[in-house]
Amino acid sequence: MAKIGIFYGSTAGVTEEIAEKLVGYFDEDVCTLYNMEDDFDDFDDMLQYDYLLLGSSTWGSGEVQNDWRDPLVDMEDEKPDFTGKTIAFFGAGDCGTHGENFVSALGILYDSFKEAGATIVGEVPTDDYTFNYSFAVRDGKFVGLPIDEINESEKTDERIENWIENLRQYFPQ
Repeated sequence: MAKIGIFYGSTAGVTEEIAEKLVGYFDEDVCTLYNMEDDFDDFDDMLQYDYLLLGSSTWGSGEVQNDWRDPLVDMEDEKPDFTGKTIAFFGAGDCGTHGENFVSALGILYDSFKEAGATIVGEVPTDDYTFNYSFAVRDGKFVGLPIDEINESEKTDERIENWIENLRQYFPQ
Protein backbone atom coordinates (compact mmCIF):
# COMPACT_ATOMS: atom_id res chain seq x y z
CA MET A 1 0.00 0.00 0.00
CA ALA A 2 1.25 3.47 -0.85
CA LYS A 3 2.25 5.71 2.02
CA ILE A 4 1.62 9.40 2.55
CA GLY A 5 4.22 11.73 4.04
CA ILE A 6 2.79 14.73 5.87
CA PHE A 7 5.40 17.47 6.34
CA TYR A 8 4.53 20.65 8.19
CA GLY A 9 6.03 23.74 9.74
CA SER A 10 4.13 25.19 12.69
CA THR A 11 4.97 28.02 15.06
CA ALA A 12 1.74 28.57 16.98
CA GLY A 13 0.54 24.96 16.66
CA VAL A 14 -2.35 25.50 14.24
CA THR A 15 -0.68 23.87 11.23
CA GLU A 16 0.45 21.01 13.46
CA GLU A 17 -3.15 20.48 14.63
CA ILE A 18 -4.31 20.43 11.01
CA ALA A 19 -1.60 17.87 10.12
CA GLU A 20 -2.67 15.65 13.00
CA LYS A 21 -6.32 15.90 11.92
CA LEU A 22 -5.33 14.88 8.38
CA VAL A 23 -3.89 11.61 9.68
CA GLY A 24 -7.35 10.79 11.02
CA TYR A 25 -8.85 11.00 7.54
CA PHE A 26 -6.46 8.38 6.23
CA ASP A 27 -5.40 5.16 7.92
CA GLU A 28 -2.73 5.90 10.55
CA ASP A 29 -0.68 3.05 9.04
CA VAL A 30 -0.61 4.95 5.74
CA CYS A 31 0.55 8.36 7.07
CA THR A 32 3.80 9.49 8.59
CA LEU A 33 4.03 12.95 10.19
CA TYR A 34 7.17 15.05 9.89
CA ASN A 35 7.64 18.27 11.82
CA MET A 36 10.00 20.28 9.61
CA GLU A 37 11.91 21.51 12.67
CA ASP A 38 12.38 18.19 14.46
CA ASP A 39 12.07 15.42 11.87
CA PHE A 40 13.19 16.71 8.47
CA ASP A 41 16.78 15.89 7.52
CA ASP A 42 16.88 16.27 3.74
CA PHE A 43 14.75 15.77 0.64
CA ASP A 44 15.27 12.02 0.76
CA ASP A 45 12.75 12.12 3.63
CA MET A 46 10.14 13.42 1.18
CA LEU A 47 11.25 11.52 -1.89
CA GLN A 48 10.54 8.15 -0.26
CA TYR A 49 6.81 8.95 -0.62
CA ASP A 50 4.76 9.06 -3.80
CA TYR A 51 2.11 11.14 -2.01
CA LEU A 52 2.82 14.20 0.10
CA LEU A 53 0.76 16.65 2.11
CA LEU A 54 2.82 19.77 2.83
CA GLY A 55 1.73 22.39 5.34
CA SER A 56 2.90 25.83 6.35
CA SER A 57 1.46 28.80 8.13
CA THR A 58 2.02 32.23 6.61
CA TRP A 59 4.10 34.85 8.39
CA GLY A 60 5.26 38.43 7.89
CA SER A 61 4.50 39.76 4.47
CA GLY A 62 3.37 36.40 3.08
CA GLU A 63 6.38 34.21 3.93
CA VAL A 64 6.56 30.51 4.72
CA GLN A 65 6.86 29.40 8.33
CA ASN A 66 10.51 29.55 9.54
CA ASP A 67 11.12 25.79 9.42
CA TRP A 68 10.50 25.81 5.65
CA ARG A 69 12.97 28.59 4.83
CA ASP A 70 16.24 26.62 4.79
CA PRO A 71 14.74 23.62 2.98
CA LEU A 72 13.40 25.89 0.23
CA VAL A 73 16.81 27.52 -0.19
CA ASP A 74 18.36 24.03 -0.29
CA MET A 75 15.77 23.05 -2.87
CA GLU A 76 16.95 25.84 -5.17
CA ASP A 77 20.55 24.66 -4.81
CA GLU A 78 20.08 20.87 -4.82
CA LYS A 79 17.27 20.69 -7.40
CA PRO A 80 15.61 17.47 -6.11
CA ASP A 81 13.38 15.79 -8.68
CA PHE A 82 9.77 15.40 -7.54
CA THR A 83 8.56 14.03 -10.88
CA GLY A 84 6.02 11.28 -10.20
CA LYS A 85 5.14 12.67 -6.76
CA THR A 86 1.60 13.86 -6.03
CA ILE A 87 1.51 16.80 -3.62
CA ALA A 88 -1.27 18.74 -1.92
CA PHE A 89 -0.75 21.81 0.27
CA PHE A 90 -2.47 22.99 3.42
CA GLY A 91 -1.85 25.96 5.65
CA ALA A 92 -2.97 28.34 8.33
CA GLY A 93 -3.56 32.03 7.92
CA ASP A 94 -5.49 34.97 9.34
CA CYS A 95 -7.83 36.53 6.80
CA GLY A 96 -8.81 39.32 9.18
CA THR A 97 -5.54 40.80 10.36
CA HIS A 98 -3.47 39.57 7.42
CA GLY A 99 -5.98 39.48 4.58
CA GLU A 100 -3.45 41.14 2.29
CA ASN A 101 -1.26 37.99 2.31
CA PHE A 102 -3.72 35.29 3.34
CA VAL A 103 -2.04 31.85 3.19
CA SER A 104 0.48 33.17 0.67
CA ALA A 105 3.03 30.62 1.94
CA LEU A 106 1.10 27.96 0.02
CA GLY A 107 1.88 29.81 -3.21
CA ILE A 108 5.59 29.78 -2.37
CA LEU A 109 5.50 26.02 -1.71
CA TYR A 110 3.46 25.50 -4.88
CA ASP A 111 5.98 27.32 -7.07
CA SER A 112 8.95 25.45 -5.58
CA PHE A 113 7.50 21.96 -5.85
CA LYS A 114 5.86 22.55 -9.24
CA GLU A 115 9.24 23.66 -10.59
CA ALA A 116 10.73 20.47 -9.12
CA GLY A 117 8.35 18.37 -11.25
CA ALA A 118 5.60 17.45 -8.77
CA THR A 119 1.99 16.90 -9.73
CA ILE A 120 0.00 19.35 -7.62
CA VAL A 121 -3.58 18.54 -6.57
CA GLY A 122 -6.06 19.80 -4.01
CA GLU A 123 -6.99 23.28 -5.18
CA VAL A 124 -9.83 24.98 -3.28
CA PRO A 125 -12.34 27.57 -4.55
CA THR A 126 -11.88 31.05 -3.04
CA ASP A 127 -15.57 31.93 -2.78
CA ASP A 128 -16.00 30.76 0.85
CA TYR A 129 -13.14 32.98 2.09
CA THR A 130 -12.86 36.69 2.86
CA PHE A 131 -9.43 38.16 2.08
CA ASN A 132 -7.83 40.95 0.07
CA TYR A 133 -5.01 39.10 -1.68
CA SER A 134 -3.20 35.77 -1.62
CA PHE A 135 -0.13 34.63 -3.53
CA ALA A 136 -1.68 31.16 -3.17
CA VAL A 137 -4.46 31.94 -5.67
CA ARG A 138 -3.88 30.67 -9.20
CA ASP A 139 -6.56 30.63 -11.88
CA GLY A 140 -9.16 31.75 -9.33
CA LYS A 141 -8.50 28.98 -6.80
CA PHE A 142 -6.23 28.45 -3.84
CA VAL A 143 -3.40 26.02 -4.65
CA GLY A 144 -4.21 24.13 -1.44
CA LEU A 145 -6.38 24.13 1.66
CA PRO A 146 -6.49 27.43 3.59
CA ILE A 147 -7.47 27.24 7.26
CA ASP A 148 -8.26 30.28 9.40
CA GLU A 149 -8.60 29.18 13.02
CA ILE A 150 -8.64 32.80 14.23
CA ASN A 151 -11.65 34.09 12.30
CA GLU A 152 -13.41 31.03 10.87
CA SER A 153 -12.67 28.08 13.17
CA GLU A 154 -16.28 26.89 12.85
CA LYS A 155 -15.58 26.10 9.18
CA THR A 156 -12.35 24.14 9.71
CA ASP A 157 -13.70 20.59 10.00
CA GLU A 158 -16.02 20.96 7.02
CA ARG A 159 -13.23 22.50 4.92
CA ILE A 160 -10.88 19.64 5.78
CA GLU A 161 -13.55 17.02 5.05
CA ASN A 162 -14.38 18.57 1.66
CA TRP A 163 -10.68 18.83 0.77
CA ILE A 164 -9.97 15.22 1.74
CA GLU A 165 -12.95 14.08 -0.31
CA ASN A 166 -11.43 15.87 -3.31
CA LEU A 167 -8.00 14.32 -2.62
CA ARG A 168 -9.32 10.75 -2.48
CA GLN A 169 -9.30 10.59 -6.28
CA TYR A 170 -5.52 11.22 -6.24
CA PHE A 171 -4.35 9.70 -2.94
CA PRO A 172 -4.44 6.08 -1.72
CA GLN A 173 -7.39 4.97 0.39
